[in-house]
Amino acid sequence: MLNYSTYVAPSKPAVSDDLPPGEVRRMWSPTTATLIYGDHDAVLVDPLMTQAEGEDLAGWIAATGKNLTTIYVTHSHGDHFFGAAPILDRFPGARMVALFPVVEGMRKQLTPPWLDGFWRARFPGQLPERLVVAEPLESDTFTLEGAELVAIDLGHTDTDGSSALYVPSIGLVVAGDAVYDEVHLYLSEAVADGIEQWLAALDVLDALHPAAVVSGHRLPDASDDPRYIEETRRYLETFAAAGARTSTALDLYNAMIEAYADRLNRGVLWNSTRSLKSN
Repeated sequence: MLNYSTYVAPSKPAVSDDLPPGEVRRMWSPTTATLIYGDHDAVLVDPLMTQAEGEDLAGWIAATGKNLTTIYVTHSHGDHFFGAAPILDRFPGARMVALFPVVEGMRKQLTPPWLDGFWRARFPGQLPERLVVAEPLESDTFTLEGAELVAIDLGHTDTDGSSALYVPSIGLVVAGDAVYDEVHLYLSEAVADGIEQWLAALDVLDALHPAAVVSGHRLPDASDDPRYIEETRRYLETFAAAGARTSTALDLYNAMIEAYADRLNRGVLWNSTRSLKSN
């Protein structure tokens, strides 16, 4: 029987001069990495971002006594894969894999506009010197101690080419950023029909009838309740409705704050509204 544990990298400051009303600094959302393990071996999902996070995560894995065979990356945002090098240095026999659309996106994240213009600008001096791109999976399944792990192609969620990892034997879905738990969603890439595509991806996850769902961004003490699929769906529908009835980024921002006053990271909501409304 497989089992799993989730590591949550805490929220951290990011350099930004575009702050939402009333906020004094930009914070990055807490981010999850999940270790799926058997008696001897383990698979890590999403190796986080900074050098320090990767080193801490490698130590956390080593403390379990498990042999890390594989790192799986759910999607191409740098906060979910830049931290791989310290882990691969600690576990040189492991390989990092992802679905082909995710690999394509990872390569894009390493181009100067994204790597230097976005990631290094926000986290100066914090990223590993060596940034690793995953190998494309040859099929959508691989195994851990004989148990099947299934890569689920989700298309667009908070970015193009997203995926989740499904473990049928224990009913686990590691959802990456397809599902958020009490954190504002990143919707800056939800142009055209991006929200509709994300809703369709949630239908795919719902159809698996999972027993547990690990969100890509969540608080350390949060549960893995599958209801966060529905909570994410409701947020997307609320955002779409508010977007249709508001004319400015500030109006949309205020409408979402009214609906979700307690959600973490208003900065990502502000960035989303500013990206989708020009005024």
